[in-house]
Amino acid sequence: MESFLLMFQILLCGFLCSISSARDTITASNFLIDGKTITSSDGNFEMGFFPPGSFTNNWYIGIWYNHDVPEKSVVWVANRANPLINTSGVTLKIINPGQLALLTAANTTVWSTNSSRPLAVKNPIAQLLNSGNLIIRDANDTKPENFLWQSFDYPTDTLLPGMKLGKNFVTGQEFYLSSWKNEYDPAPGKYTFHIDPTGYPQDVVRKGNAKVFSGGPWNGLRWSGVPGLTKNTIYTFKLDFDENKAFYSYALLDNSAVSKLTLNSHGMLKRWTWDEKRHEWHVYLASPADACENYDTCGAYGSCNIILSPVCRCLDKFVPKDPRNWTMTKWSGGCVRRTPLNFKNGDGFLKYSGIKLPDTQYSWFDASMSLQECKQACLKNCSCMAYSNLDIRNGGSGCLLWYGELIDIRELPGGQDIYIRIAASELGSKKKTKVLVLSLSLLSGVAVIGLTIGLYIWKKTKKKKTKLTLKDDPDLPLFALSIITKATSNFSDKNMLGEGGFGSVYKGILEGGQEIAIKRLSKSSSQGVNEFKNEVICIAKLQHRNLVKLIGCCVEGEEKMLVYEYMCNRSLDFFIFDEKKSLLLNWPKRFNIINGIARGLLYLHQDSRLRIIHRDLKASNILLDADMNPKISDFGIARSVMGNETGANTHHVVGTHGYMSPEYVVHGVFSIKSDVFSFGVLVLEIISGRRNRGFSHESHSINLLGHAWKLYKEGRLLELIDVHLTDSCYFTKLLRLIHVALLCVQHSPEDRPDISTVVVVLSNDAILPEAKEPGFFAESKFPDAEYSTSIYSINEFTVTQLHPR
Repeated sequence: MESFLLMFQILLCGFLCSISSARDTITASNFLIDGKTITSSDGNFEMGFFPPGSFTNNWYIGIWYNHDVPEKSVVWVANRANPLINTSGVTLKIINPGQLALLTAANTTVWSTNSSRPLAVKNPIAQLLNSGNLIIRDANDTKPENFLWQSFDYPTDTLLPGMKLGKNFVTGQEFYLSSWKNEYDPAPGKYTFHIDPTGYPQDVVRKGNAKVFSGGPWNGLRWSGVPGLTKNTIYTFKLDFDENKAFYSYALLDNSAVSKLTLNSHGMLKRWTWDEKRHEWHVYLASPADACENYDTCGAYGSCNIILSPVCRCLDKFVPKDPRNWTMTKWSGGCVRRTPLNFKNGDGFLKYSGIKLPDTQYSWFDASMSLQECKQACLKNCSCMAYSNLDIRNGGSGCLLWYGELIDIRELPGGQDIYIRIAASELGSKKKTKVLVLSLSLLSGVAVIGLTIGLYIWKKTKKKKTKLTLKDDPDLPLFALSIITKATSNFSDKNMLGEGGFGSVYKGILEGGQEIAIKRLSKSSSQGVNEFKNEVICIAKLQHRNLVKLIGCCVEGEEKMLVYEYMCNRSLDFFIFDEKKSLLLNWPKRFNIINGIARGLLYLHQDSRLRIIHRDLKASNILLDADMNPKISDFGIARSVMGNETGANTHHVVGTHGYMSPEYVVHGVFSIKSDVFSFGVLVLEIISGRRNRGFSHESHSINLLGHAWKLYKEGRLLELIDVHLTDSCYFTKLLRLIHVALLCVQHSPEDRPDISTVVVVLSNDAILPEAKEPGFFAESKFPDAEYSTSIYSINEFTVTQLHPR
């Protein structure tokens, strides 16, 4: 018993000694060597020697999050440009006169700090604070203003709460992030992130000296081109700007939260938050997130709109400077005014709304001026090209003027108003307006009898056509053409979301503020009328959270339109096939999308009043709402089957190559198993981030299905996973879902599971059968595009290119 107590006391003493030896300071005598670390008093941050990966022999002194294991999330590196080949005999210690130095066994200095104070202190120490800031101070002086040196003044690739980015105009010191050279080399890389105070402050990412991204100028609330930077429950942010400084910083609202901002070696800014429950980092925001966030995408006076195709267009009253290159999507030349400025005859300003404000490198500002005073100041200076409010809070205040060409413009929700200088003739005049009104009045008087007769005949015809078109679903709300025209600004190109075989799709806003999407039947479409009726009949009777909602339709004269709820995140293909935007889809989001599609199909196949076979399930027909929830859309070629039937035959095969099942393409036989095949293809695309059709690989010429089958047989399925998911801890689930997808794309429809089985499998860990060979996996290389196919017989078929609907 006595020996047991003695052993317990020894162990307890050792434990208490190890606790007491934990420290957060470095001194001249208590220095840091390899294998030892210092830890902030709250345990959040740790500092010591580390190698950046298992593929390098270089060692560095760094600070990292103490909770993030097994891999270290390094937030600061001391000797980033001077690695150590080995750490034998290397020490990090305080030396006179109050400097922190990294010394080799031969007492050679590898790295050291430079004190901002000329006088040495009597008892200097280095301390790792709870904020992650490494400071050097006098042991008896804790006042921040008396710190000799701090790591927060020398950021690497990470901005922590309490750090600042910007410039001290008095001392000339700039605080900015610089990327690592690559993930294994913390040396300064190609990219830097600055708060650029030239002109009016804006945030800028540079590659060398070239700008590659800008969030736009500060507008009092945020950077004008980053609408996602809004008030939230995690952190607050601000810009401190006066004649002495321009500093951007952020602070956490909850001390228990963990968040950081990083600049990676590819030039991407990422806001991260730590999930303590899952023990992993999540991306909260990322920039640049789309093509329009790349700096100056559309050239001078060109406006980028990510929901349009192509994304670039000239601002109203402007035309392409080089029309030929512009049509070839070479937009660097930008746009010019349709009518040149004429200062002698006077100029004016045209208001543009919903704009990310242009680059402010050549700008002037005054916080006290009103918007009217701002206009007059710009009008008096022939070099001034535009003006806007400096601050958008409380209705707007201050004045911001631009000189020279306006670049890096984009349209985005929550954008601002800007007034751009144009020729007075483009604005019209009161005299011309009176002449135009008089002329129109005379013409109206002459034509009144003919118009009355024509209107009577037209209304009779319209009523007849409307009645015939809507008899299949008389309860569906009918919108007047005038309402749709107003909602879409007369079908403005600015509001066009895309085009397809059916026609065009426009965004609209009803008078009450409701956002809608209008699918307008093309007058030249030979099959559009049938598709229109079919979609009205099918989707008007369907209600499910994973199906796009049909709000109503419009039928007047030759116009036939469907009105849907608006999906702000467009379609799935917009994200998964884009290298940058796919970063926004982590595994939980992708799984939620896959699960939602499966549940939507289950409703169509089993739970709805009509058993619906979609026949065109593909990435571009999966729309995403604000929370990235999926909704199946486009029921133009869907078919309903009666009673317990699960399929049918057709002589008119329509759909999209790469998603259609073998029995449907070859024999015209479609069934619920045809949709299951398409679902399997879609799952493989979501997991891999690659298209089935157009897929290419250096070692073979088979498509994505064949590639997945090859990896499955060779036990190498991890190679199929999107590179953006390779850091995930969900490998088991990913491999299981690839297996499910391969079961869905088996050649024989009898071998494929019902979608009800798939839904069950997605929610449990049931044992899966071995997959058999998929259909249509041996394929030559084709262009990476989607195709719509119409097959009228085995020996005769036509293929026409189709943009995603």
